[in-house]
Amino acid sequence: MPTVNAGPLTNLVEAMIAATGSSQAEAKAVAENLVEANLMGHDSHGVGLAPRYMTHANSGTLTPSGSLSVVSDNGAYLLLDGDMGYGQVIGREAMRLGLEKARSQGVAIVGLRNVHHLGRIGAWGEICAQAGFISIHYVNGTGHAPIVATHGGYEARYSTNPYCTAIPATDKNPMVVADFATSTMAQGKVRVAHYAGDTLPDGAVVGPDGYPSNDPGVMFSDPQGAMLPMSGHKGTCLAVLCEVLAGGLTGGGTALPSRQNDHTIRNNMLTIIVDPNGFAADIPFADDIDNLIDVAKSSKPAAGFDRIMYPGDPERLRRQERAANGIPIDENTWAEMRRMGIAAGLDAGAFDSIIR
Repeated sequence: MPTVNAGPLTNLVEAMIAATGSSQAEAKAVAENLVEANLMGHDSHGVGLAPRYMTHANSGTLTPSGSLSVVSDNGAYLLLDGDMGYGQVIGREAMRLGLEKARSQGVAIVGLRNVHHLGRIGAWGEICAQAGFISIHYVNGTGHAPIVATHGGYEARYSTNPYCTAIPATDKNPMVVADFATSTMAQGKVRVAHYAGDTLPDGAVVGPDGYPSNDPGVMFSDPQGAMLPMSGHKGTCLAVLCEVLAGGLTGGGTALPSRQNDHTIRNNMLTIIVDPNGFAADIPFADDIDNLIDVAKSSKPAAGFDRIMYPGDPERLRRQERAANGIPIDENTWAEMRRMGIAAGLDAGAFDSIIR
């Protein structure tokens, strides 16, 4: 399995994205976001997405240099349209505008619609938390065939519809970030397992015949299988909330069949940004977080675990390890990146020379 350091990998992906029409600044922003996902252990949202992004840019279903526009601005409410631009750029700009509003209003309710793949949603929660704000994010996806079944069924009806909440760091503890797909696992993790020749855990997917499977290949067959919601009916409930709040409320659209045939990734996101001091009352918010974490981590680890971790801990640990030792990329993903990059005019040596 190829292993690559973050710096050279970022430069390589930046060149790939730039080759399909992006400015250097935009290509850099996309590359940094993807590599950061790899560093944090979320290979599903990392550089393996670059070939798909390039395909969408070449086909016109993604808008390089797409611009964010304000649809409406009404008190604490802000509705934005992403022009199908890169989510890594449009998402950051949306958070900047949302934070400006939250600073003046105490809270901001930001609807972002019609944007290409937003990547790892935790990245947008982290921006808000670093600025001292709590944020809650609901996301849905259209533009491609459905991939997740409703609880009790086995035919796909919607996307992985991620949810995220991020809470600012205290003086004692880093920020708390909960970021997860409402399916049992992210679609990209199924892709990574398929490319790596791995099997999936029980309860992740069903085949096109409706029977449970551990083979990620059922999501790449014709007819296609379906991913399953996390925690059964609870995952479906949360996924439906993401559809209604991110797609319905913003006007970006829910996962109806008419919106699932564009051969792209279209995201909509509802973000609620909250000033933790907004109640203007003497509430020991940070102290309560610290005490809660202390109590939670005081538990004895169960069999198979060597420590208790809080939301965000696994990503921080993985980032330290991969920053020091490099980012592993499965051979199929690397071959796909190499093929796409060479087709876009990059030299094969640019890929071969950075493998550790």
